[in-house]
Parts: sequence; C-alpha cells; structure tokens
Amino acid sequence: MIKTKRPKFSRILLKLSGEALGGEGASGINPNAVQSMAEQICEVRDLGVQVVVVVGGGNIFRGLSGSKRGVERATGDYMGMLATVINSLALQDALEKLGAPTRVQSAIAMSQVAEPFIRRRAVRHLEKNRIVIFGGGTGNPYFSTDTAAALRANEIGAEVILKATKVDGIYDSDPKKNPEAKRYTRISYLDALQQRLEVMDSTAFSLCMDNQMPIIVFDFFRPHNLRRVVLGEQVGTLVTG
Repeated sequence: MIKTKRPKFSRILLKLSGEALGGEGASGINPNAVQSMAEQICEVRDLGVQVVVVVGGGNIFRGLSGSKRGVERATGDYMGMLATVINSLALQDALEKLGAPTRVQSAIAMSQVAEPFIRRRAVRHLEKNRIVIFGGGTGNPYFSTDTAAALRANEIGAEVILKATKVDGIYDSDPKKNPEAKRYTRISYLDALQQRLEVMDSTAFSLCMDNQMPIIVFDFFRPHNLRRVVLGEQVGTLVTG
C-alpha cells in the first residue's frame, strides 16, 4: 500500500500578483496563464487544503504608477482595487470550469458580481471546501494588495502566506544582475527588514511580523510547485520569527 504524503498546512492564503495573470506580457488577462494558475490551485484543494487567494491588479491598473502620471492617488488606488475584482472574476471562472466551487468576496460593495467581505461567511465557505478569492484590496486607498493579504490571512486564521513570484525565493541581491547572488532557504523577519529585501511592502511585512504569520516566497510558475510547498517540501524561502 502506497502512503500518500499529508499536507503540512490545512488553510493557506495564496498571494498572486496581477502581472502573473497577464502571462509573458504581464498586462491584460492571458487565458492560458489563468488556466495554469487554476490548475495548480485545484491540485492543492484536492488534497483537502482550504485555499484563500488574494489577487493584485497590476496587469490592468496600479494606483501608485497612475499617480505618477497625474491621477489623484486615492482615485488611482480605487481604480486599482476595481482591477483586482476583474482579476478575481477571471480566476473564479477558470476555477469553476475545473469543477472547484469558488466565491469572490470584495472589500468594495458590488453585490451584482461579488459578495461583500464577511469574515464568518468566508470561513464557512472554506469549511465547505470552496475556494475564496478576496478582491478589492483592503477597501482603502494607500494600502497594497500585499497588505490586504497579510490582513486577511490573520483574519481568517490562515497558517501561512504563500507569495507567488517568478523567482525561486529570496536572494541577498538581484539574481538577474548578480550571478553570485545567494538564495536564502530561511530568513527571519528582522534580517529581511534590515537587509531591505522587499519581501512585501513595509506595512504588510510589519503586520506579518507582529502576528508571527510565516511567509513562503516561491516560484509559482514551475509546474506543481504550489503542491510541493503545501506538502512541506523545501521550496522557496521561508520568512519567520
């Protein structure tokens, strides 16, 4: 009898960048990229893991870059929040086509397309093995989707934040510019802050540090990597106390 590995985590929060949904071009919505993401998420759900997803909106509009082009900052941030809801709906569509019941909850009220964020309802969805996608950031300008991920992870009792990137962890310098760059397998919150490694923005990172929420930074674009992380294999970089 073959023993199957049991997941290390029972409830995870996956943080996806908006650019990831854009595929190689990193803009707009690439159906193949979204399909690939959905397949990896379903792999983990099929292990019995409760999955929460927070999606960015940078492939459509980013408030900070918009403000540099003359858009008022708060307005630009609200535009970015709306972009995250568009991405959430695209991911929901792909997941449900694979047979995974999915709910989108938005921090900004838009009852025709998404539920409002209600913590107890989100937890109930997870208990019923539904995937929950949080759109609309925190609902407030001047906060990133990284901060939304840190906030929601703590609110719904996730055991870990899995930050999906295009690199295989955290390095002491840019591996594209420095071939001698060293990759960390594990690093403390304080070391990451002191070395300015930019795991997340400072608000999100402080929230994780204050609440001892571990973060795993990993390459989401390597097939089955999300499953490997959830099964406890040594993938990416663990940031912890």
